[in-house]
Parts: sequence; C-alpha cells; structure tokens
Amino acid sequence: MTNTERPPFRADHVGSLLRPEVLLKARDAFLKGDLDADGLREVEDRSIRDAVRLQEEVGLRGITDGEYRRTYFHIDFLKQLQGVSVEGGIAMKFHSADGEVDFAPPRLTVTGKLAHAAPIQVADFEFLESLTGAWPKVCIPSPTMVHFRGGREAIDAQTYPDLAEFFHDLAVCYQAEIKALADAGCRYVQLDDTNLAYLCDPKLRQGALERGDDPDELPHTYARLINESIAGRPDDMSVCIHLCRGNFKSAWVAEGGYEMVAEALFNEVDVDGFFLEYDDPRSGDFAPLRFVPADKAVVLGLLTSKQGELENKDAVKRRIDEAADYVDAAQLCLSPQCGFSSTVHGNAISFDQQRAKLQHVVDIAQEVWGN
Repeated sequence: MTNTERPPFRADHVGSLLRPEVLLKARDAFLKGDLDADGLREVEDRSIRDAVRLQEEVGLRGITDGEYRRTYFHIDFLKQLQGVSVEGGIAMKFHSADGEVDFAPPRLTVTGKLAHAAPIQVADFEFLESLTGAWPKVCIPSPTMVHFRGGREAIDAQTYPDLAEFFHDLAVCYQAEIKALADAGCRYVQLDDTNLAYLCDPKLRQGALERGDDPDELPHTYARLINESIAGRPDDMSVCIHLCRGNFKSAWVAEGGYEMVAEALFNEVDVDGFFLEYDDPRSGDFAPLRFVPADKAVVLGLLTSKQGELENKDAVKRRIDEAADYVDAAQLCLSPQCGFSSTVHGNAISFDQQRAKLQHVVDIAQEVWGN
C-alpha cells in the first residue's frame, strides 16, 4: 500500500513548467554574451520563487524548481559528467495533432572515462529547499539516456572495450550524485527516462536492433543500471522513475503499450514509484499494471500536458477505476502525463491552462482519495 506521507503523492506532477518570458529573454541574453552567469541565475531564482508559489497555491506537496535552470531535461545534467561530450544532433520525427515536427536534440557521446567530478544538483536543491516547507523534488535524467540513442557507436571503444565497465562507471557517477543530494537533505528524486518507453514502440525497437542492441534484453540491462545507480540511497529517500514517449512543443515520438517492458520495468527496477503516461490511446491499456508489486506506487498520467483543455473529471475517475482492476487503488496516484516544458521551448499551452491542469490534478485526487 502506498504511504502517502512520503512521495509519490496522490496528486503529483512530473516536474518541468513553462518558462516565463523574462527567463527566456535572460537565457537568450546570456547565450549572446549580454548577461553574465550571476545575472542569469538571479533571474532564474526569481522565476523559481514564482514557480514554487504556484505549486503550493494549487495544493501540490512535491515541489520542483520547474527545471528553470535547464535548456533540455537531460543534456544540461549529463554534460557535467566527466567523459560525456555533446555534439551535433539526432534528427527525430515528433508527431502532434497538427502534423509532424522535425527536431534534432543534441547528441551525447562518451569520449573518455566517466567520472562524477563535482555535485551537479546540490546547489539547486538547496535553493529550492529554502523556498518551501513541502517536499522539494529533484528531477534528473535516467542513466539510460547516456546509452540508448547512440548505442555502442557513441561510446569510445578504446576507453570502454567492454560495455559492462561503461555501465558500472556510469552507475558510480549516479551513486555519487545521489549521495551528495542525500547529504544535502534531499529525500525525493525522480529519474526521467524516455528509453524504456521507446522500447514499447516497434519502430524504435527496430532502431535499437540496427544499432546492435537487443530490444528484448535492454529492459533488463537498464534495470540493472538503474538499480546500481540508486544503490546505497537512504531508506527514507523516495526514488521514482518517469517514462516518457517524447515531449517537445506538444509533440511526441513513440507509441505502444507497456506490455513489452512491463515485467522488467515493474519487477526488476528497484524504485518506489512509476510515473506512467496514460493520457491517450498511444500508451496502451492498463493490463501491464498487473505486474506491479504491492509495495510500489503507480502515478497515472491521465491528464495531458500537451493540450490546454481540461479533462472531464468523471472520465478521469473512471479511468482510475479501470486501472484499479489491475493494481490496488491504494497504490495509485494522479499526475499530468509529462512535464509542461521538457525543453526550454515549452508545450503549446498557456500559463493559465498549466495552472488549471495542476489544480485539476489536486482536485480530482482529493475527490478520489480524500487526502
């Protein structure tokens, strides 16, 4: 049964929020050399204060900084690991209600031995913690993000002739970061992972095969990587994982239900909760939830962060009931299916609509679970 006194909460959210115009302008000025790092951070700090106030006002208990210090949900963190380089881009087709969107996010490569040179998120956590009496949540990219999109070819073969050593070193980097966060007082961490969800899509599974990976084996490999990465965390730290099928300007990449990865995901990944996309039919049905152990929480992403229209409350409640046919209702929570701005670009949704979505999550959770 889910202990709602610790994360994830009945009403929760994935983490990223729309960037205010003042922050976008400050970041642009910084990139042009017209604003220094201290000036940018001052604007970030002011914007984060507003983001925290928004989350608290709607009644959320898990509070993030909106990922306001990042351009991409993963690149800004991962490029700070020693041995990781950023270059070019990987062209991808995103899909939306209005048609296809071409986007080439930066490509990560491993060019040297991986190491955790210094804490990455600690200062940001400490600032966030100073602003709220609730649960400050730190969202970091899943370690699988260093591997999946490039595969073997993106990892220097001279440094890592054996990928087992690469996975081990990567896990050690994450252990160091999570220990630093724990020592600073952080007790809520979320790993953002696109790759386990991408492995639900036949087209992307074929892409993995073409890169030399076995899409049937990767979920088990990634489960071991994630488990080693979070090994040694304090008993009172909640670690959750969010599975995403792509989130860029209200567009997505992958489709397909969780069945292909469900057994490995739910029974081998040693996290406390799973944030799952379930906002439309491309995520499949709830049947894979039958594999969820009794001591794990499932946060149902039933409200979309990609469109502004509010979902019908009764329809959302019916879907929660449908999920409860496969996993105990006491293990269930509610959230939007993804963040509102996984990249600095943001989804096609207004600030008022974003607030209404978050309030809707809280209100529905209150009506369903009463706490």
